[in-house]
Amino acid sequence: MNALVNPPEVIRHDWRRDEILALLSLPFNDLLFQAQTVHRRYFNPNEVQVSTLCSIKTGACPEDCAYCPQSARYDTGLEREKLLAIEKVIEEAKAAKATGATRFCMGAAWRSPKAKDMPYVISMVQGVKSLGMETCMTLGMLDEQQAKDLASAGLDYYNHNLDTSPEYYGEIITTRTYQDRLDTLANVRNAGMKVCCGGIVGMGEEKTDRAGLLQQLANMPEHPESVPINMLVKVEGTPLESEADLDPFDFIRTIAVARILMPASHVRLSAGREKMNDQTQALAFFAGANSIFYGEKLLTTANPETSKDMQLFKRLGINPEAYEVHETEAEQEEMIAHQLHEVQMDSLFYNAAK
Repeated sequence: MNALVNPPEVIRHDWRRDEILALLSLPFNDLLFQAQTVHRRYFNPNEVQVSTLCSIKTGACPEDCAYCPQSARYDTGLEREKLLAIEKVIEEAKAAKATGATRFCMGAAWRSPKAKDMPYVISMVQGVKSLGMETCMTLGMLDEQQAKDLASAGLDYYNHNLDTSPEYYGEIITTRTYQDRLDTLANVRNAGMKVCCGGIVGMGEEKTDRAGLLQQLANMPEHPESVPINMLVKVEGTPLESEADLDPFDFIRTIAVARILMPASHVRLSAGREKMNDQTQALAFFAGANSIFYGEKLLTTANPETSKDMQLFKRLGINPEAYEVHETEAEQEEMIAHQLHEVQMDSLFYNAAK
């Protein structure tokens, strides 16, 4: 069959696998032209949304994700850390905002959050929100009530990636099912939060698996508002530490097709950027990526330094996407103090009930 020639105006949710494979197989220049054409219909092509990611609880995760240094099953030399204090998280968020980030993402190495942890993560959301930043969390699986509680706290986005295609998924993780991930995403969406969901390429999958991942994302009833496309970061001690490198052009193709399939979503150039040269990142932006994480680390792996990102933006004529807020600094400080008091009271009640 022929791939798209003139990308449709309508946003579709019924993509077939063969259609996506055809797009992935287009001549490179044709694919990028189509992706850039779609991108310009929905976004300013010279703006990129900037997020910072903070690990609020590191290591000792019981899952067996083959790529993850935070799994307790692998010896990667990662030092385990307890849940960060709320004050520390707020400090990190303030620093991120000062360097230009508009969204602050908080990640914890959990299978799912426990009841005793929820007052703390809720207060983190409220505190960061009061700074005038968008908020995002990734805490593992959520049940319906946990999703509702986070939404009530004002959480804007919840990240929960599908990782890969349903067919290849069992090669990457066995401790939770694909349906488990879809159920969490449904709970997030039903609670009224925005969805951040993507996957990882370069894990030994075939082109059909990359098409399968994109098909799952693009055929959701509502597209994820944020779609992170990660390049595998090979960490010594994990099962994928010796995986062959993915051709960078195949990575760019994945971004371009994500842009065509989900035209109104932010497509995030995510993990793996530390190994990419400026030319590859520029191609990714041209292919439709319009969101990045920046800062020194993505949870536990390296990321280009903030100043280097800003230098690249300047060379490319790209500006960080703005996020408007209206609270004064005094109102922000008052809100943070209030949230810290609330979580201290919640903790006292919890400990008294034990």
